[in-house]
This record gives sequence, C-alpha cells and structure tokens, in this order.
Amino acid sequence: MHELSLCNAIAATVTDHADGRPIRSVRLRVGAFRQVVPDTLRFCWSGRIADTELAGCRLDLVEVQAVVTCRSCSASTTLSEPMLVCAACGGRDVDLVSGEEFLIESIEVDAVAEEPV
Repeated sequence: MHELSLCNAIAATVTDHADGRPIRSVRLRVGAFRQVVPDTLRFCWSGRIADTELAGCRLDLVEVQAVVTCRSCSASTTLSEPMLVCAACGGRDVDLVSGEEFLIESIEVDAVAEEPV
C-alpha cells in the first residue's frame, strides 16, 4: 500500500508551504495511470493526519481520466481500460495526453498563523 507513503509526502509538502498557518484542505489531481486507489488514499490520509497539526484537513481528489491522441487517425479518446490503444481505430501509436498526473493543485490555509500556546 504505497498510498500511506504518498500521504506522508503530501503532508510534508503542504506543511512546508503553509508557513505555520492551519491547513483546511488539500486539492490533489490524480491520473488514472498513477495506480492510486482513491478510497485507500482517503483512508490513509485520515489516519496520517489524526492527532497532528493537520487534524481536520480535508483531502479533495480530482480524478483525471486517461486520454490518448492517436498518431494514425488523430482521434482523441478517453480510455475505459488501462491499455494504450486508440478507441477509434484500434491503433497502438498513441500519445498519452492525460492520466499520469499526481499533483497538489492547491491548499486552503487560514490567513493567519496560529499563535503558540
């Protein structure tokens, strides 16, 4: 389950960028070819942030479908299966246009850092 490692990396990255401000949410783009199970990622996130400065931080996932453009027929098609094949002509000479993303798109933070207690 590499989702826990991904959550650790996400938590470290957003914490660094928040400059001590409380983080409300993280928006993450995940491509279909990234082999990430969204429900598992959400589960690992909730466990990773429990009892930390990120407690209550929402993880919003944007799931990006895999799209290819065929070099033979120029069709752009969304893949329904994880196979790099043009749905229009069956050709295998395709360029993957989307589906490999794994990107922190945005973080929502409070405007002011919390005062130390």
